[in-house]
Amino acid sequence: MSRVITVGAAQLGPIEAEHTRADVIERLLVLLRQGAERGCDLVSFPELALTTFFPRWYTDTVDGHDHYFETEMPGTETKVLFDEAKALGVGFNLGFAELTPPDDDGVQHRYNTTILVERDGTEVTRFRKVHIPGHEADEPWRPFQHLERRYFEESPEGFGVHRAFGGLVGLATCNDRRWPETYREMGLQGVELILIGYNTPIHYAPDPGQNALQGFHNQLCMQAGAYQNGTWVVGVAKGGTECGVESLAQSCIIAPSGQIVAQATTCGDELIVAACDLDRCKDFKETLFDFARYRRPELYGRITGQKGVIEP
Repeated sequence: MSRVITVGAAQLGPIEAEHTRADVIERLLVLLRQGAERGCDLVSFPELALTTFFPRWYTDTVDGHDHYFETEMPGTETKVLFDEAKALGVGFNLGFAELTPPDDDGVQHRYNTTILVERDGTEVTRFRKVHIPGHEADEPWRPFQHLERRYFEESPEGFGVHRAFGGLVGLATCNDRRWPETYREMGLQGVELILIGYNTPIHYAPDPGQNALQGFHNQLCMQAGAYQNGTWVVGVAKGGTECGVESLAQSCIIAPSGQIVAQATTCGDELIVAACDLDRCKDFKETLFDFARYRRPELYGRITGQKGVIEP
């Protein structure tokens, strides 16, 4: 039985504040249909793929951006995407802002969420972003803000791996890709394909010296995560200049060797495709990165037992 999954990374260009969900969903449908025409089993969409990147603006109350959040998925407007994917026999993952129903205490939670949907239209899982970057309070000195920590909660759930698309699939979101723990948590569950959506501004206000390195750092962390855990990694951007803010594109598909096998060449809506042979993961999982043989977890206690730096 073939273990080759044809994956499409469906990069988006800018979504402006005036663009409606209907506008965006039509663009997603175009990319989904392109994926079907090119034989994709799975099309991967970016983080917060339905709206502009609203955490760049401060509101006086945390619920000030709630109109950008989804209260159900699929909802009235997004159901057409799910229906079309099922009709085409193409699975997908989609990033969106999730506002949960009230819990037992009447509290609603706000997460930066990605849903994974199989080829038959069934929901496999939802992943909620773990590593929330940015800041919580109004910082008007910035040319634009990065208030993810104001509008999203950190996931309490961690990094799961799921049997889907004939393999072992995991999800991560944007800043999660920068942390080696993200990949190793999934690597220890045998992950063979990690799907990562991102919105990454080129300008980094706390240290503008990193601006020129955004593309390098983006590829560095994902290529390292792929190689060190013997897994395919798909990184999908929403790029270009959105609401006056330039964001990184460079969506790419990375083999378990750490090599980039496909990369976007524009900053707009673009589909890149690669045939991902999941059995290639064994070339690394059963040799250099044979965890059962070579890992020394008894010596890694600081990784889970300590949060900040403690100098010797």
